[in-house]
Amino acid sequence: MAVAYILIQTEVGKAEQVSRNVRAIAGVREAENVTGPYDVIVKAEAEGVDQLGRLVVSEIQMIQGITRTLTCPVVHL
Repeated sequence: MAVAYILIQTEVGKAEQVSRNVRAIAGVREAENVTGPYDVIVKAEAEGVDQLGRLVVSEIQMIQGITRTLTCPVVHL
């Protein structure tokens, strides 16, 4: 199982709508609005890294109001 935190920047005033839409995606475990340089932080999981990448590129980044994402895969050291 691959897990990642996805940091999302949104258009002004779109953070709540984006987090609501992201929560509806299969594989998303949490989506929280935050303050600072990012507007939404998402915890997502998938069977592997490739599937996780497809989740971000094909589903999350397609949501209206998102301007940028930064995907931070979890590593177990």
